[in-house]
Amino acid sequence: MKIISIYSNEKQLLKKAIAGNRQAQRTIYEKFAPKMLSVCRQYIKDAQFAEDVMVNGFVKVFKNLQTFEHRGSFEGWIRKIMVRESISYLRKKQFVVFDDEVFEKNELISSENNSILDMEHVQDLIDSLPEGYKMVFVLYAIEGYKHNEIAKMLKISEGTSKSQLFKARKLLQENLKLKGISSRTSFGGN
Repeated sequence: MKIISIYSNEKQLLKKAIAGNRQAQRTIYEKFAPKMLSVCRQYIKDAQFAEDVMVNGFVKVFKNLQTFEHRGSFEGWIRKIMVRESISYLRKKQFVVFDDEVFEKNELISSENNSILDMEHVQDLIDSLPEGYKMVFVLYAIEGYKHNEIAKMLKISEGTSKSQLFKARKLLQENLKLKGISSRTSFGGN
């Protein structure tokens, strides 16, 4: 049995895709599209709009493939593009409000089975957050960005990022309590 390095296969695949090989581009799309749709969906509530954002993100991926420097993972590079594309979409649609004075109570999404907290339920809880809270929460708790990075990306202060995260966590914990689900998580650490 011959062992082939995945990394070298990926490099070859990227070279072919850069050269315009449609099959290589299709392979990249098919390999990463499900994960990247999930990334976009974390930011954008409507699945159809999230899919549109993902497709636009892949257009940017293929336009800029030659700029990938093979430092870090290719998937991480694509993920960054998807995150930025999602943020850009939300900004264009003017859904995002970063106002420390605004603290809306969103209606909770009802669930018949309160004992099982599945991924769809968690996503529904995250979707119930005001957009500014949601974006900071996802960037910090799910994507792993630091507050200074989030502040630069969203063009807000680091303090606003921290405040939005605090309020997002608090609202998520309140929603879990109202649903009768005990929460031992801190929703993303410090």
